[in-house]
Amino acid sequence: MAIEPDELDQSGRELAAMLKHLRKQAGLSGVRLAARCNMSQSKISRIESNKGRPSLLDVEQLLRGLEATPAIAAEVMALARIAQTEWQDGRTLRRKGLDKKQLQLAGLEASSTTFRYFLLSMVTGLLATPEYVRASLAKAPPEQQTKAVAMKLDRQRILFDRSKRFTFILTEQAVRYPLIPPDELAIQIDRLASLSRQPNIQLGVIPMGVHFGFGSLNTFTVYDETLATAELDLGAIVFRDSRDVQDLISRFTGYEECALFGESAREHLSTWAESCRR
Repeated sequence: MAIEPDELDQSGRELAAMLKHLRKQAGLSGVRLAARCNMSQSKISRIESNKGRPSLLDVEQLLRGLEATPAIAAEVMALARIAQTEWQDGRTLRRKGLDKKQLQLAGLEASSTTFRYFLLSMVTGLLATPEYVRASLAKAPPEQQTKAVAMKLDRQRILFDRSKRFTFILTEQAVRYPLIPPDELAIQIDRLASLSRQPNIQLGVIPMGVHFGFGSLNTFTVYDETLATAELDLGAIVFRDSRDVQDLISRFTGYEECALFGESAREHLSTWAESCRR
């Protein structure tokens, strides 16, 4: 099913309104429904006012408590699944200011302990040299660039927090993407090799020619086991549904099996860096 960005924005409000309507239609107060669902009345109030995002399990409990028909339950669950997904379009993010996106990412990094990055086409900001970061933001409004570059580079300090565990998997295309001149790209690749020696960082590479055995690929990040993001040219999709998150973790595990780590990865990185210098 195709999901339009507008649907993603509206789905939370629609879900809240539908659940409230079903409760009233059933002639139940919030207190009585809470008792039926073994849920607090305040939680139901937050859900119905769209101030709290219900999990799919929460919605299933409410539908059982409301004794919803199978047809109604299927409709509500479909809406709940969409509500667990959020579209962040690039135009809106740029209009609000790139610093807002950097603050959001910094917050996610501060509250998470395990990170999985699958990088299909470019190096992510946490691993990037200043030259690479500046080049990645070259099309941003000039008045936002300087601040965004500084914030991106400042976020890299999180890599040295030993309480955090990072796994980065990069395709050869991502490592060698010619965003910057060859001599600068060689330094960028050297940085990857250096970071791969960090005790809390696993950095793997997938050389061209490796057979995946999977479907289409895309860049994505998983934070702990609770939230994931997939990046597109036009924006990003945020997944909160545990089934979506687990599916991406399963895919990531498959990519790990294809990747080279440790000295094997560093040998390839060294070869690619020397190719840039030549």
